Amino acid sequence: MRDRGEAAVAASLRRRLPRTRAEWETRLERLVRENRFTISVFFPLNGIVLLLASAEGLLPAPLAFNGFLILLGTAVMRSPLIVGVLPLTDRRAAAWVGALTLYAYGIEYLGVHTGVPYGEFFYGVDLGPIVAGVPLGLPIFFIPLVMNAYLLCLLLLGDRAAQAAVRLSAVIAAVLAMDVVLDPGAVALGFWVYPAGGAFYDVPLSNYAGWVVSATVAVLALDQGYDGQALVARLDECEFLLDDLVSFVILWGGINAWFGNWLPVAVAGLFGIGLLWTDRFDTPLDEFPLLWQ
Repeated sequence: MRDRGEAAVAASLRRRLPRTRAEWETRLERLVRENRFTISVFFPLNGIVLLLASAEGLLPAPLAFNGFLILLGTAVMRSPLIVGVLPLTDRRAAAWVGALTLYAYGIEYLGVHTGVPYGEFFYGVDLGPIVAGVPLGLPIFFIPLVMNAYLLCLLLLGDRAAQAAVRLSAVIAAVLAMDVVLDPGAVALGFWVYPAGGAFYDVPLSNYAGWVVSATVAVLALDQGYDGQALVARLDECEFLLDDLVSFVILWGGINAWFGNWLPVAVAGLFGIGLLWTDRFDTPLDEFPLLWQ
């Protein structure tokens, strides 16, 4: 009798699970849409508290800079972007993203072991599983940054985005600007360390020269993999597609403010202005309007 009941429950669960890719995409979109505020506002605010508490020695060892929590929190904040572009990720796009993933692992391995092209550095915090000195979660840290910059530039440029030189130059500059926000905050937390220090909030200028190279490779890969017009259309129909960039502004703007890194805070503010200009920053807050009235 018990076995029959368990079989009935299992059959019921199977019927509820999506069976096609389109059904999975619809289910995931609904999940993100129903939890936008939690994903794009609560998670980065919670991340600020946990990361700063870790940096200030206020958390016990099992929780301080817990690699699993860092990776999980990052994945959750990335989920609106991943779910949003999933319908556009065909075999061509997947192949280019796969190639970019291999590049990310390769250039990071080179950087960790030789100092080229970012300058000599090492990881000071556990960012999840490590293989040969490189975090396995590296693609989920890096590639979405580039896609966020790409999508924001498509919105800001409008018709000018059709010109390849304008589009690519703008996105590469935006990715570099994102690292102007990211690296000082990460160094202040101790995520990674440049032993010789650096001229920009302890970040060497060689790091940004390296980011120009990696940003160029990444932007070209995504530009080849995804159709720009399809991305613009997707931005029009998917209101949460840039919510991950909202999280980025909140998280890294807040962390840099705590450490007094005011130029990175200002650059984060510029991204916030860009999101406001494109009517993308306030939409997650609309899910809980009573909090902001």
